[in-house]
Amino acid sequence: MGKTSVLDVINSKDRVNVCAPMVRYSKLPFRELVRKYNVDIAYTPMILADVFKNSEMARETDYSTNEADDPVVVQFAASNGVDLAAAAEMVAPFAGGIDLNCGCPQKWAIQEHIGSYLMSDPEAVRDMVKTMKGRVNIPCSIKIRVHPDLKETYEFVKRAESVGVDFLTVHGRTRSQKSTEPVNFDGIKLVKETASVPVIANGSIFSNEDAEEMYNKTGVNGVMSARGLLQNPAFFAGYEVPPWECIEEYVRLALAYGTNHFIFHHHLMYMFEDIMSNAERKTFNTLSSIPAILDHLESNWGLDVTKLV
Repeated sequence: MGKTSVLDVINSKDRVNVCAPMVRYSKLPFRELVRKYNVDIAYTPMILADVFKNSEMARETDYSTNEADDPVVVQFAASNGVDLAAAAEMVAPFAGGIDLNCGCPQKWAIQEHIGSYLMSDPEAVRDMVKTMKGRVNIPCSIKIRVHPDLKETYEFVKRAESVGVDFLTVHGRTRSQKSTEPVNFDGIKLVKETASVPVIANGSIFSNEDAEEMYNKTGVNGVMSARGLLQNPAFFAGYEVPPWECIEEYVRLALAYGTNHFIFHHHLMYMFEDIMSNAERKTFNTLSSIPAILDHLESNWGLDVTKLV
């Protein structure tokens, strides 16, 4: 199952809309949903390269795709080129691009020398990208954060480019900053001006207005959203809140793909955040099974499950 090259998509458009890699959430049903609402490229959740390489169960559960899931970037976390290249080689025939996560700020990731730990080890990233590029023939990227000292970010980007990274995504915060802190537009702009490859910007994109501000201040090739799309999968299509048909379509896709209760419930909690009253939201948040959720949506929102299956 060959996939469209993400680089072809990026190069064919003035601006690209991207669904971020999100642990648990950017799985196949959600990727399929957001593509219906002007998302051009979607990422898988971060996958641990060593586990994926060594475990058949991980390969069966961590990445699934189909013809509608295109183009897709498979994101790996790795601490060495051997694991990354082996995992990349396994998915390359079924992906439009492969990304190395250099941005995950969680403590466990830093302890494992993956994610944002790699922002302090540019030579390791350089070696991993070089090894991966030697094994696969599809676009390879890295997703980074800015450093407190932007000179380090400049040098980091130059090292990655020297071994053939095809595009970059930059989150405009350091690994120690919280998501509530302002995005560093100057840091993103520096990466864009430094790099000779396309650059996608990440950080606090909740609306088309946020995207427009990012483009105007940084000149990037595309914008990536995580929390914004969780709350409103249709915002790139101009909707201020998720339209009912978007929520209905998510229910259909989630049921069709066998999504578990936890993920199903949480996606809907995010989507209803700005739509439900506080009282209803409290009730909805306690629903402990998929049938209970469907009953609530039938009773309160007119969902007709028989039309979805």
